[in-house]
Amino acid sequence: MRRPLHETLYKEMLDRIRSGEWPEGERVPSEHSLIAEFGTSRGPIRQALATLRAEGAVDGGRGAPPRVRRLVPTQSFQTFVSFTDWALSIDRRPGQRVIEAARRPASEAVADELGVEPGTAIVEIVRLRLLDDEPAMLERSAFPFDVGMVLLAADLDTGSIYQAMQEHGCAPVRARHVFDAVPADELDAAALGVAPSTPLLRVRRSGWAENGSLVEVADDRYLPTMASFAVENTADSRSPLTRETGER
Repeated sequence: MRRPLHETLYKEMLDRIRSGEWPEGERVPSEHSLIAEFGTSRGPIRQALATLRAEGAVDGGRGAPPRVRRLVPTQSFQTFVSFTDWALSIDRRPGQRVIEAARRPASEAVADELGVEPGTAIVEIVRLRLLDDEPAMLERSAFPFDVGMVLLAADLDTGSIYQAMQEHGCAPVRARHVFDAVPADELDAAALGVAPSTPLLRVRRSGWAENGSLVEVADDRYLPTMASFAVENTADSRSPLTRETGER
């Protein structure tokens, strides 16, 4: 199926921003020059620019010439991939630093999420995730005891949690994500280098292994300047999206 012209133009323009051909802060070429270059009419050009503007790749509008903005990496949730794999897919260098990794009794909230009794031994891991050595996300994860003990024995400062889980046959293959925004608490602020109450993008995740067992619940808090999220669907093949309140 042939892609609509405005989508082709959008992709070409986005590639130019990503490559630096259109540098941050510079004006986007005029409509007239883009029309001449691509040999098309004004409509598809404006549609492509509108998509870039909606994604925050360019600004301007209402008579102001569009300028290139700092491009925030977009993480797609059309397929389930780890932070490390996502970073590598966009040609960024992933990194991590373990803030805490401990065995402890499950609190009532975590026990409810993992489906265990309060006080049951679990493993909780808090890591700062990096993109090109810059703080991008604070990851709070909780695991059933048998899964978590595998991770406590791994080198989590240099290795991938999911890779370690995969080596032991307990990696998640299916996940459910819930998106919202939260103010940074003291731990978020200290790890991410922002002021307390700074708005963060949050993804709450539950992951199931191939045998159907719940192997992870997580609370990932991203800096909006470092990541955005995308979910793609069509009228013929709809993603199972739901709208929920802020309560679990």
